Amino acid sequence: MTEVSSLTGRLLVATPALADPNFDRAVVLLLDHDEEGSLGVVLNRPTPVGVSDILEGWAGLTGEPGVVFQGGPVSLDSALGVAVIPGDSSGDRGPLGWRRVHGAIGLVDLEAPPELLASALGSLRIFAGYAGWGPGQLEDELAEGAWYVVESEPGDVSSPAPERLWREVLRRQRSDLAMVATYADDPSLN
Repeated sequence: MTEVSSLTGRLLVATPALADPNFDRAVVLLLDHDEEGSLGVVLNRPTPVGVSDILEGWAGLTGEPGVVFQGGPVSLDSALGVAVIPGDSSGDRGPLGWRRVHGAIGLVDLEAPPELLASALGSLRIFAGYAGWGPGQLEDELAEGAWYVVESEPGDVSSPAPERLWREVLRRQRSDLAMVATYADDPSLN
């Protein structure tokens, strides 16, 4: 088996050619990527469900919009918390109830009391479900040109305008990829 270079902490940005409606114009933060597969959350799929409706204790710690996001098509009945903890991203472990994924971005233990993290949180997003790929599946999709792989920024997790995130992430790229941000939502209308 070929060695898999970890993409943990990077963003997968759906190409306009990606045909899966679950990922149309999706921006996925990869939380885990190794030879056993990949797991991430879609950052730009807000739902109409308020965080206070399902995780009342965490609602006051989430940014705007204060809704649950659909993290992907897998396990929609489970919740994941992704938070940014500002400060030194390399040295310390971070607060109890938070596990570093990449840089200042980490996973929150939603079973922990919210007050454990309240003073440390820079931002928090709650996701229902996740996006998952088995061994080699993501690599196949990358080879087929389904995704652009770009660097994440801590602000991507808590973008106050998730509907604009796909274009914003592409626009900030320092290559021809920035031009893809102007791709029409429906090319047949051109």
